[in-house]
Amino acid sequence: MDYPGNLFVVAAPSGAGKSSLVKALLELDSRVQPSVSHTTRPPRGQEKHGREYFFVSEPEFDAMVLSDGFVEWAFVHGQRYGTSKKAIEERIAQGADVILEIDFQGALSIKRIFTNAVLIFILPPSWEELRSRLERRGEDAPDVIELRLQNAATEMTQAREFDFVIINELFERALFDLKAIVHAQRLKFSAQRRARADTFKALNIT
Repeated sequence: MDYPGNLFVVAAPSGAGKSSLVKALLELDSRVQPSVSHTTRPPRGQEKHGREYFFVSEPEFDAMVLSDGFVEWAFVHGQRYGTSKKAIEERIAQGADVILEIDFQGALSIKRIFTNAVLIFILPPSWEELRSRLERRGEDAPDVIELRLQNAATEMTQAREFDFVIINELFERALFDLKAIVHAQRLKFSAQRRARADTFKALNIT
């Protein structure tokens, strides 16, 4: 279905800067809305229920799985994450541009359901920089960092399945690239025809 709004799906290995880029985009572009996923992991730092994630118990997550409430869900670093199909569908049907942060498995699953979804993969400039960012974050024990690096090796091989790839070497440049992708989607023929229907009608373009 060709929804009025766009669905942007952003994936990356831990430490590549995905969350920081999406947060900066949301601050700059009021037309983009975040999609809030459900997770069984506990909140980190200043995270709040309903803002970064819906933090739910294992039984609550199980109930949503059984009721087919997720468009996708997966185990990531020992915790479960899921995306509500209904929540996404309602927003893009109303014409909103929705951006979703997710792992590569979830991104590919969403693409099968929302075929017009725009998949964006964020890469670090090097292995050394990825490790450094994970260590500077100060949130994970050394063994968890090693697990994240091992997972990153698998995750980054999936970049070829995405529509766009951004290398986050210089944050400002990566943010510019992300903004450019969003803007370009709004300039597609179908999007412009919806947004500027009167102009297209006046010019006899159907």
